Amino acid sequence: MSEDDDLAFALFLQEQFNNESSNDTKIAQTNQKLPTSIVDEAWEMIDPVPDIRQMFLQFNEAYFWGQLASVEVRWSPKMTLCAGLCCYEGRGGLCSIRLSEPLLKLRPRKDLVQTLLHEMIHALLFVTQNNKDHDGHGPEFHKHMYRINKATGTNITVYHNFHDEVDVYRQHWWKCNGPCQNRPPFYGVVKRSMNRAPAPRDTWWAEHQAKCGGTFSKVKEPDNYKKKKTKSKDNNKSSDCENENASKRRKTEDPASHIVPFSGKGYVLG
Repeated sequence: MSEDDDLAFALFLQEQFNNESSNDTKIAQTNQKLPTSIVDEAWEMIDPVPDIRQMFLQFNEAYFWGQLASVEVRWSPKMTLCAGLCCYEGRGGLCSIRLSEPLLKLRPRKDLVQTLLHEMIHALLFVTQNNKDHDGHGPEFHKHMYRINKATGTNITVYHNFHDEVDVYRQHWWKCNGPCQNRPPFYGVVKRSMNRAPAPRDTWWAEHQAKCGGTFSKVKEPDNYKKKKTKSKDNNKSSDCENENASKRRKTEDPASHIVPFSGKGYVLG
């Protein structure tokens, strides 16, 4: 091998070494840039759609001493009035955390993190103290809330209703024709996410009848709502026809065809 070849080979090795060193430096810099706070804005790019079960397990070990291993966490596709809920089911002490998929998918990632931690505090109080008060945010709740906020940089509060997002899903509107239509703050309008008209079962109904006495009429609903409703009725009609035809077939069948012959062992009595 000539001196030129040796020099070329040496330069090649040096270049390869430099590239490897550069890659190691970039990896080290990337690791150093990982945010320390679990609600840092950088997480919106690093992990924009986190696995809530994995997040729950990490938080359980880091901030709840592993005491929530038996607690379930899952998305709720129908919950539109609040972002999170901690449910206590049955006498066996089952505990379930439900997170509103419709509301939280419209919010930044940090709101998901803080809502989950909020409900995990409720779960901890239930598991350790049998505290079943969903709306209770007493001294014990505040103690854990302040502890986690200090350790993580979060801003967990006792509220997470997200009023703007809730209103997005309230697309069924009714308006009263009585005096309350001129009174703030609602001006006689009732908004709901489901098609349930104001009725006596509402807690405020008796007071409304006494102070206003007007009647409610529907003034708004989601686009194509009536078309969807008509389709469902048609499907019900077709299924009713099928049930009726099946009933007629059963009536016209030979009754003897349903008799099952005795296949047991007979005994003589007496």
